Amino acid sequence: MVSKPRFKLDDQSAITPDLANKALFGDQPDSDPGQLTAFKGQLAIILEIAHSEFVRSVAAGKVIERLAYNLHQLRNQAGPAIWKILIPIAQQHPVQEYLIQDPFTQWSFEKPRGYSGDATLLDIYYQHKSADEIVAAATPLGQEIYAYTSNAASSVAGRERRDILALYVDRVATRNSSAEILSVACGHLRESEKSEALARGDIKRWVALDQDPQSIVTVMENNPADIVKPIQGSVRGLLRRSYNLGTFDLAYASGLYDYLPTKMGAKLLVRCWELVKPGGMFMFANFSDEIQTDGYMETFMDWPLILRNEADMQEIIDAALPDNEIKSRIFYGSNRNIVYAELTRLT
Repeated sequence: MVSKPRFKLDDQSAITPDLANKALFGDQPDSDPGQLTAFKGQLAIILEIAHSEFVRSVAAGKVIERLAYNLHQLRNQAGPAIWKILIPIAQQHPVQEYLIQDPFTQWSFEKPRGYSGDATLLDIYYQHKSADEIVAAATPLGQEIYAYTSNAASSVAGRERRDILALYVDRVATRNSSAEILSVACGHLRESEKSEALARGDIKRWVALDQDPQSIVTVMENNPADIVKPIQGSVRGLLRRSYNLGTFDLAYASGLYDYLPTKMGAKLLVRCWELVKPGGMFMFANFSDEIQTDGYMETFMDWPLILRNEADMQEIIDAALPDNEIKSRIFYGSNRNIVYAELTRLT
């Protein structure tokens, strides 16, 4: 079992544990009783098939692949009102006893740092060396499941996101040897380990803002103190201008928008835009609505995300910034599981 939470979000944070849930499922109409019964039956069949396959020692990767696909289809067919009811039903099914042996699924579901999507969870699906001990402690079945979940398309996209961030940092540093970088909700800032510019010392400063003190300590321990400047702070504090941050050639929020409703995402963009120098850039990323693991994540990982597409990203931009101030580009990662918005300040 993972350890007890050492940090929990409080009322100073704009990112509360149920924020994405409210955005996904809030104010839904009552579900139709007949439809609910039918979808409960479909869920029961899906879960029983997975359970029986585990009992029969079917290859874990095949079981999870089929289960994730079936949950994705059911989620889309049921709609938010019914799906919200099905989630806790799935979580109470005996198949969970098998799935929870996966260290990735277990960490997400049990939330030892008190909230969804923490930086250690990212390290687990990054297959980062710091998570080796966690993975090694899993059962053989758990490690077999992890071999699939950590290489699912959404996990691959997460690793690519880390690499894309490092590439953007390096490009900015190539153009400007005194580049100043800001990471909002930085986590463990693993992209810094991929940055050639940081390794050469070709960055003036890289401010890493995060509300989790454990993440701040990890950033401090793993990066050069003369360049990387960790700051413990929340989104709410950022919106309230509680921190004297300066301005930046590149600012980015790589995973934060997965939890932000459109209105709050636009507010954050307005504030971050104030921190971007003329000619500088702000980038934000979001898991896309094309991922196939959403049903599994919301049920057995208890990890709901606000998924977006190109139009959704544009909606945030349009609500926040005037057209004459920006040059924008929206693009997908290589497997379309993450969508990116790149905004360059013209004035």
